[in-house]
Amino acid sequence: MSDLILHNYFRSSTSVRVRIALNLKGLDYDYVPYALLPDEHKSETYLALNPQGLVPALEITDQAVLTQSMAIIEYLDEAHPDPALMPPDALGRARVRSLAQIIGCDIHPVNNLRILRYITDEFGADADAKKAWFTRWATEGFSALEHRLSSEPETGEFCHGDTRTLADICLYAQVLNNKRFDVDPEPYPTIMKIFTHCDALAAFQDARPENQMDAV
Repeated sequence: MSDLILHNYFRSSTSVRVRIALNLKGLDYDYVPYALLPDEHKSETYLALNPQGLVPALEITDQAVLTQSMAIIEYLDEAHPDPALMPPDALGRARVRSLAQIIGCDIHPVNNLRILRYITDEFGADADAKKAWFTRWATEGFSALEHRLSSEPETGEFCHGDTRTLADICLYAQVLNNKRFDVDPEPYPTIMKIFTHCDALAAFQDARPENQMDAV
């Protein structure tokens, strides 16, 4: 049994992020799946670990339970610094966080399962309406991200130079999420080029939803 236990869901893009980070760090972990549609993440047992009732959560045996994917990844980068997921300089780190937060703060929070459920339950949104909602926020964020990545000189094979960082982890997971809702990738050639570079790496491939034990 590993000292790290990842409580997650195969399709959750935030869970994908943490799986990528763990893989890049070469860290072994125990995988505990939760089916979100029947609300397994709302059980008393899970709420005792994470009162917010969201995935993922990273349990460090006899030490702590970490929540929020961005915080988990930054912890992993500090506790296991090689290979680094953040640049060595303050401006570089600020840029990477800024790129990552376009996705982590502005796209994902309004497009996750609980929001899509809410607009269905409270406003009667059907599948087409949910797709339109998702696409609205995904395209707005990706348009800004594409502009930055295509115009800023710091961009290389990856979001920041030629080394994968937190920004690439978030980008990769969001592209996978966009595919589920048939968001057109054509307007985002720089994003898709970076996605392709990431997808060539086993650490990213192995974190994909379809490669998890609970994939259905």
